[in-house]
Amino acid sequence: MQTNETKGMLLGFIGVLMFSLTLPFTRIAVAELSPYFVTFGRSSLGGICALLLFLFTKPKLPTKSQFIRLSVMALGVVYGFPLFVSLAMKTLPSAHGGIVLGVLPLATAVVGALRFNERPSLAFWITAVMGSLLVITYASLNGSGGLSSEDWLLFVAIASASIGYSEGGKLSEEMSSVEVISWALVLTLPINIFLTYQYIDFEISTVSTSAIISFVYVGLISMYIAFFFWYRGIALGGVARVGQVQLLQPFLTLVGAYFLLDEEITVLNIGFALCVLAVVVLGKRTKAK
Repeated sequence: MQTNETKGMLLGFIGVLMFSLTLPFTRIAVAELSPYFVTFGRSSLGGICALLLFLFTKPKLPTKSQFIRLSVMALGVVYGFPLFVSLAMKTLPSAHGGIVLGVLPLATAVVGALRFNERPSLAFWITAVMGSLLVITYASLNGSGGLSSEDWLLFVAIASASIGYSEGGKLSEEMSSVEVISWALVLTLPINIFLTYQYIDFEISTVSTSAIISFVYVGLISMYIAFFFWYRGIALGGVARVGQVQLLQPFLTLVGAYFLLDEEITVLNIGFALCVLAVVVLGKRTKAK
């Protein structure tokens, strides 16, 4: 039992580490490539991987009801979140984005509560408001005295991902979590390949190696492979314990931004990252009561 829990924690950490580098690598990619190409291209890469997996596993086709919910999930996770993050990363530091997106677990819990008629405590809703005010305050202080258009893009990205993740979480009660993300990518693959082709507005010879590697990373790792580590970790160690590893993601993003982009780790960043962590932990505890 202890061995499975330890393995689960390790695999969960690897998954979170992979996810945490999404913003730095996205910022590198969109510096030379269109955000739209990066969005649809990363989903295409992930979809091709999922299709190859399905050729071996031959899963059951989704029901009509599941297809509708997979479509909703895809709108949030395959399109909304990657697109708005890519647009924001054109100008925002990835460290900034990592801290703002740190409230995503709390936002997903809020959407799940509203979508599935859950009845969290009043303390949970107070925590959700605190989390919202916290990221708005950080974004304002870290900007030019107010919210930038890029900050609003991040807020829309959070809303998109929250809807997608909550819908995917419910679907994972009916099929495996890996099948959920795989079906979302496979069902949208024809559209994504077409849109990727439409946004090829560059010569490959003019794109740097770092931009190509970054694009491949967000397509293969962030969009697909990281989910295997994350979901396998949860299966072995349990969602309650392994899920806590996700709290490290804003800090790992700060470290990744420092090494990959030479972004400064400021006292403001560390302070608000700790505050975000505290609010998310509080939100989890109050929701469970």
